[in-house]
Formats: sequence, structure tokens, C-alpha cells
Amino acid sequence: MNLSIIAAFGYGILAIAGGIIGYIQARSRVSLLSGTISGLLLIIGAFFQLQGQTWGSILAVIVTAILVVVFTIRLVKTRKFMPAGLMTILGMLALGVMVKQMVGN
Repeated sequence: MNLSIIAAFGYGILAIAGGIIGYIQARSRVSLLSGTISGLLLIIGAFFQLQGQTWGSILAVIVTAILVVVFTIRLVKTRKFMPAGLMTILGMLALGVMVKQMVGN
């Protein structure tokens, strides 16, 4: 198993957990829905990467890139590190690992 799969799976779990926490704390259905959908897409991408499907990597990179942009915008608007800053940093790390794996192969 390569680091790209681990990064996609880990960031997917984190997105789902973040959506659940957002719903519990603020009753935000948008957080729950977007966290669940993006997290499941990342987990699906990781699963298909594990199966050797190239499109799984592409899916994971696209979803992660979108999340990084969304969380960066939210960080700029709120100026609060949690959760937007943390998710931006972790997303950029995951994205870097995924892109490096794609370019390297």
C-alpha cells in the first residue's frame, strides 16, 4: 500500500469526522452532508487506487484540491485555525503526497 492511498483514506475519515462534529456542535446539516460526501468520495478513491485503478487517484486528488480551496476560503473569512486552518494544512499535505505519487509513477 502506498502513501497516496493512506493519505486519501485518512483525509476521507477526517472529513467525515469533521462533518459529524460540525453537525453535533452547530447543528449544521451542510457540514454533515458535505463532510460525508467528500469523505466517502476520498475513501472510494483510496479503495480503487488499492485495486490498481488510476481514476481512483484522480478522484482523490480532485476532491482533496476542492476541499483545500474551500477550507482556505473559510480560513480567510473566519481567521480561526480550527477547523479550517487544520483541514487546509492536512489537505495540502495529503494533496502533496497524492500528486507526488501520481507524478512519480
